[in-house]
Amino acid sequence: MKKFNFRKVLDGLTASSPGGSSGSGSGGGSGAAGGSTHPGGTAGAAGTPRDEIQETLTSDYFQICKTVRHGFPYLPTALAFDPVQKILAIGTRTGAIRILGRPGVDCYCQHESGAAVLQLQFLINEGALVSASADDTLHLWNLRQKRPAILHSLKFNRERITYCHLPFQSKWLYVGTERGNTHIVNIESFILSGYVIMWNKAIELSTKTHPGPVVHLSDSPRDEGKLLIGYENGTIVFWDLRSKRADLRAYYDEAIHSVAWHHEGKQFMCSHSDGSLTLWNLKSPNRPFQTTIPHGKIQRDGKKTESCKPILKVEYKTCKNSEPFVIFSGGLSYDKACRRPSLTIMHGKAITVLEMDHPIVDFLTLCETPYPNEFQEPYAVVVLLEKDLIVVDLTQTNFPIFENPYPIDIHESPVTCTEYFADCPPDLIPVLYSVGAKHKKQGYSNKEWPVSGGAWNLGAQTYPEIIITGHADGSVKFWDASAITLQMLYKLKTSKVFEKQKSGEGKATADIVEEDPFAVQMMYWCPESRIFCVAGVSAYVVVYKFSRHEVNTEIASLEVRLQYEVEDIITPEPEIIPPFPDASSQLPSLKNLSGSTNTVACEGMMKDSIPCLSVKTRPVRMPPGYQADLVIQLVWVDGEPPQQITSLAVNSAYGLVAFGNCNGLAVVDFMQKTVLLSMGTLDLYGSNDPYQRQPRSPRKSKQFAAGLTELSDSPVSLELERCKSPTSDHVNGHCTSPTSQSCSSGKRLSSADVTKANRRGPGRPPFRKAQSAACMEISLPVTTEENRENSFSRSRSSSVSSIDRDSKEAITALYFMESFARKNDSAVSPCLWVGTGLGMVLILSLNLPASDELRQTEPVMVSPSGTVLTLKGAVLTFACLDCMGTLTHPPYEVWRDPNSADDSEKTRKRKLVMHSPSSSQDMGDHQFAVICSEKQAKVFSLPSQTCLYVHNITETSFLLRADVVTLCNSVCLACFCANGHIMTLSLPSLRPLLDVNYLPVTDMRIARTFCFTNEGQALYLSSPTEIQRLTYSQEMCDNLQDMLGDLFTPVETPEAQNRGFLKGLFGGSGQAFDREELFGEATAGKASRSLAQHIPGSGGIEGVRGAAGGVIGDLTRARIALDERGQKLGELDERTASMMASAEAFSKHAHEVMLKYKDKKWYQF
Repeated sequence: MKKFNFRKVLDGLTASSPGGSSGSGSGGGSGAAGGSTHPGGTAGAAGTPRDEIQETLTSDYFQICKTVRHGFPYLPTALAFDPVQKILAIGTRTGAIRILGRPGVDCYCQHESGAAVLQLQFLINEGALVSASADDTLHLWNLRQKRPAILHSLKFNRERITYCHLPFQSKWLYVGTERGNTHIVNIESFILSGYVIMWNKAIELSTKTHPGPVVHLSDSPRDEGKLLIGYENGTIVFWDLRSKRADLRAYYDEAIHSVAWHHEGKQFMCSHSDGSLTLWNLKSPNRPFQTTIPHGKIQRDGKKTESCKPILKVEYKTCKNSEPFVIFSGGLSYDKACRRPSLTIMHGKAITVLEMDHPIVDFLTLCETPYPNEFQEPYAVVVLLEKDLIVVDLTQTNFPIFENPYPIDIHESPVTCTEYFADCPPDLIPVLYSVGAKHKKQGYSNKEWPVSGGAWNLGAQTYPEIIITGHADGSVKFWDASAITLQMLYKLKTSKVFEKQKSGEGKATADIVEEDPFAVQMMYWCPESRIFCVAGVSAYVVVYKFSRHEVNTEIASLEVRLQYEVEDIITPEPEIIPPFPDASSQLPSLKNLSGSTNTVACEGMMKDSIPCLSVKTRPVRMPPGYQADLVIQLVWVDGEPPQQITSLAVNSAYGLVAFGNCNGLAVVDFMQKTVLLSMGTLDLYGSNDPYQRQPRSPRKSKQFAAGLTELSDSPVSLELERCKSPTSDHVNGHCTSPTSQSCSSGKRLSSADVTKANRRGPGRPPFRKAQSAACMEISLPVTTEENRENSFSRSRSSSVSSIDRDSKEAITALYFMESFARKNDSAVSPCLWVGTGLGMVLILSLNLPASDELRQTEPVMVSPSGTVLTLKGAVLTFACLDCMGTLTHPPYEVWRDPNSADDSEKTRKRKLVMHSPSSSQDMGDHQFAVICSEKQAKVFSLPSQTCLYVHNITETSFLLRADVVTLCNSVCLACFCANGHIMTLSLPSLRPLLDVNYLPVTDMRIARTFCFTNEGQALYLSSPTEIQRLTYSQEMCDNLQDMLGDLFTPVETPEAQNRGFLKGLFGGSGQAFDREELFGEATAGKASRSLAQHIPGSGGIEGVRGAAGGVIGDLTRARIALDERGQKLGELDERTASMMASAEAFSKHAHEVMLKYKDKKWYQF
């Protein structure tokens, strides 16, 4: 454990040159605020033992690994269910597989190739899964480990896979191809059999045309030695595997989409491209004995039924005590173009059409038995939609759906921002759940969720975790994320404080965004005081208080003007302020991106002092939960719309909320409902402004933009002037660091230039507090298919000329804290730390009334302290450490119910907690301020304002997110960089502890939603529908195996029903079918080596250190194989013994009968 002495550090800083250093500690000063400027800052106090801070964190405490993925699988393509294990698998277009069981059992695995999953097949009750990918590869996944891994792969070289079928309790997989051939794969060795059913052998020789790809394969329920092959053009072949010839062939005019057997194996049903269902009998294959178009209308001539949309899939399931179920997707009439996708359930004469909200990808009927030759007894239908998963209860006549226990509605409205809180107060989760449970929907099935496989336990991790997601429709969801699960607790609709917008009123209401005007842009939550604050895309802030009681009240609202009156910036002279370290301090200038300024005549009067939305003026009923206390809206100023909010902070102890944008800063007292400060960024400096700025140049005419600014995710070739500031870099020729650009630095478009469709294309979201300004000009690739969802397109007004852009200084970080505001302060006082897009840090003093009684009446004074600190790049985050190096939390008010019926609750004094309980002793005579910008981190000693440590985090990129977090009873700075690196730095010495190239920021969604929290956890939105959680804690990586659920649990395979003597005699083939003998190498020979290539899989446990691999993995697999073989041999022994006992009993009875009738004459019988 290393000790750091500040005296030695300061000596080192004084001795070294003032040039910047990429290291920390004594590696060098920071120039502008380096330790060399104030050599005596803490030197006097450095000799005391308290100055020697023991840092307990080392690099051994850190390791990155993914923990769990929540949400709906993005772009699903395939579905499979194991009826014995009762687990569900979903494949996606991105090559991912999600395996779901009981709540808590949720596993994500990924094909390395990223190829789309075509089909999934469980080895029923074997703990294995076969996946077929679009790159014509078959994979065998081992599910008997918590993190499934591929055991074998088989890559087809000359043919494309179209359909796979694995019979129950068989080890031979049938694989149909685009050429119309059928191959057979041994599941155990994953090697092709020499047995092939060629398309030209299957069809009649007289047929001149190719039958098309194989679209269906299934063995007869009656005889495993017969295989039904369906070809796309309507040809059906019933193939005898033993004699290697077609038993029968059937032809239909319309293309086949799917085939389903009756359990007796005498009939099968086909679905076709004209919306028809045909029922075939094996005895008369010349034509179907029944043809129906379920949704077709009989035309006027009365003869022909009109054709409908294709029936993509049909399932034919029998019941012992009722009519069979015929369930299919598609097949609707063409004349109703607006009809939603539907699933049709035909049960006897009743036809039920279930309309879906999204297109149907696939569906499966869940049955009581895994055996295909028994009455199926269906009890539910799993329907996989493009953006949802539903399960329909077939046992009730109204077909209700089951309540889904998985968090698959994260994307109900696109996620726009996230916050993550680990180790929060334990009473919050039950309290939020109790207010959220009252909004539960009714009408669900009363039965248990049928996907109930796997096993899950809580594990060792017990602290409560909450994730908050903000959405495009203004809703906010609180989720219980404890023990790597996710369950929704409570939903808050922030749009309810505003009047509903009537269609066509968009321009009249002075909107600055075209769609989703209530989108949540930023959130701030204080778990201890339960104060919650939301900043919306339409430049408003809503403060919420938590109450357990319903209330009917008016919503208080305030309007704030934020104006910016300065244009040009003159480079500061060296004698005014020390320069930035290691670079010139000239600010980046940006060319007008549109090439020309659009001047548009304003319709009617100039907009001034108008907010973007209208707050409800009538009393509003607020249910228990979060209730709006105050709405603060920014207003139009001289015809220019309010700029979006870029930073937000709330403090319950002070009763203040602060927010800023690229124009300036506002501070509001939400207790007295008054605006305390509304000031342009320049005015905050007073006489301490580090830049000389010229007054605003008069313009000949005001300029307004009718169009809306759009920042596109896709790389665009815009000419940007080379940025000379050390706070900017270039990637792919574009300015990637957004420092000092205004929040309207996107391309300006007039309404004449752009169609509505173009404006809704992939766009740039407003940035959260981890960004340098409201807008960033980042060139990040994004796939077109993800479109609006992936990038949360937000428009913003481009009302500022290109000259204005250069001078805008956004407020990018805010932090309320008990701190030393000035150098000569002897005690801490309430302060507001303000960080800007130019790397400036200002401290505002807050003068609060002395007593609780005066707080409601006496005004709060906010005044600049004159303190200015500097960093490279836009400021992202602040934190405060006490003199022992312990994180000091901002003060807060202990929660009390504002609407309590108990008078004593209302009248009792506010209970304030002024600083962290961990430092119960006096805070001491100094503290450390930790400030991190998008380029570097600095630690200052207060009140001396000496820069003790500086660490230049990145030169070639910039940080997207930085948070000061606790881990193992210590504290560190966690950073996420735009180049994909995750880094942690020790505090206060800023030693690098971890630097891992985790993932490249391929789109804005990751940049917008990445956040760190305590105990080594983090998350981001990995797709528009999924949250990926990860850990950077070595301890959690080590314990992860215990926390994950088991996918496979030992379950007895149900016994097959006794078919009876006569049924066995006359109901099918009496001859046992030995696939091994038929398909094995001895009989069928070897397949051509060039046809498919076998690739052995890793089989290890993915992402877990010390996973079994190599010889150990092989031994494990061999042991599992031996166990299974022993199990099967044991079953065989039992069956043999049972047969012998039966034979002995039969022999005994026969002997007794013979003795009884031996001496009798024929007439005595």
